[in-house]
Amino acid sequence: MKVLVITGDTKFGPGHERYELQRSVVDELRIVYWGRGNLWPSIPPGQFDVVTVQDPFWRGLFGWWVSKRINAKFNVQVHTDLSVYTGMRRMLARIVLRHADSIRVVSNKIKSQVERVGVRASVSVLPVYVDVSKFSTVVRRDHVSKNILWIGRFEEEKNPLQAIEVLKDVLKVEPAAKLIMLGKGSLERQMRAKATHLPIELPGWQDPARFLDTADVVLSTSVHESWGASIVEALAAGVPVVAPDVGSAKEAGAIVMPRNKLAEGVVTVLKEGAKGALLLKMPAKEEWAQKWKESL
Repeated sequence: MKVLVITGDTKFGPGHERYELQRSVVDELRIVYWGRGNLWPSIPPGQFDVVTVQDPFWRGLFGWWVSKRINAKFNVQVHTDLSVYTGMRRMLARIVLRHADSIRVVSNKIKSQVERVGVRASVSVLPVYVDVSKFSTVVRRDHVSKNILWIGRFEEEKNPLQAIEVLKDVLKVEPAAKLIMLGKGSLERQMRAKATHLPIELPGWQDPARFLDTADVVLSTSVHESWGASIVEALAAGVPVVAPDVGSAKEAGAIVMPRNKLAEGVVTVLKEGAKGALLLKMPAKEEWAQKWKESL
């Protein structure tokens, strides 16, 4: 099988873990970048069996056109929560998904959203590949403070400023609480200003595995998530997660709370000393690669 991938991820290619997994089960895997600065890329010569595109919006529309031009099957990947989109993007998603020959989504939640569009194609559910073995072997260490861990980019969609507000509410009940925020982004200066005189650490972007051994709870404040790898990793390490109903949070085993009650969820975990457990069955490398091929 020869596969043409249309992506907006400039890092996706030789050496990238998922690329190498996909490449291992097909005869040929070629990459076309569609995005800023390259909205009408040239198509590699040769015959492809499948064109797969990494979202159902403008990139998806381009992928559909390419599949028709080269007479290949059209596969659409959906990694994002479709419910957050309105207007043109929602209309594009409906058009693209209804013309797909096969669709792969990362959660049952997104599968339900896709099916409501009225698609004719089969819809496969395959989580984003995460090597959970790295996190399932994390050994918990004793510590004094009540550690709340937040992981992500310091950008609006991840809503890191809300995490600081959640900490303020938690401190009213649990004065030993501390917030550790792993990440970087455009909101960092604003966050540092708000963190003044609060028990908050901003160590930059670090490997989460180094902090999960002393985390009592992982807090997610995202406005929306496509998947939520940090949620899966934390639960695999046995750390409970408190999150709004975003991405894979509910399916993975997080404690899902209304956004205005996240502090209550955190306090409950800190008081009860709850443990986390990953409910999703995460396939091993070879199994994941084979399921990816079958989803085409």
